[in-house]
Amino acid sequence: MNQTSPSTSNGTAGRKAGLDLEAYQVILRPVVTEKSMEQSQDNELNAYTFEVHKQATKDQIRAAVEELFEVRVVAVRTQKRQGKPRRHKNRQGHTKSWKKAVVKLHEEDHITFF
Repeated sequence: MNQTSPSTSNGTAGRKAGLDLEAYQVILRPVVTEKSMEQSQDNELNAYTFEVHKQATKDQIRAAVEELFEVRVVAVRTQKRQGKPRRHKNRQGHTKSWKKAVVKLHEEDHITFF
């Protein structure tokens, strides 16, 4: 009667299981800004920024980057970016919300986008 489920015995109780996504579905596009390019070219940071699927977990992001770019991932940091309010003439609206991942690579690995 006191059987524990596998999800509660390993400390993952209350966590949602992520969607079963392929690597190309997790990584949507690289974020190309002045700040992200500076981080990717700095040998100490060696961090790359991507727009990722809203429901992708850090583990899925790590696996997708390692599979697609054949590099070693050291750390993954994520942010949920809220859409900004916008208006055009008399119409109110907002830009889409999206999820951003900053992926730090092993010091010997690099990704070339261009």
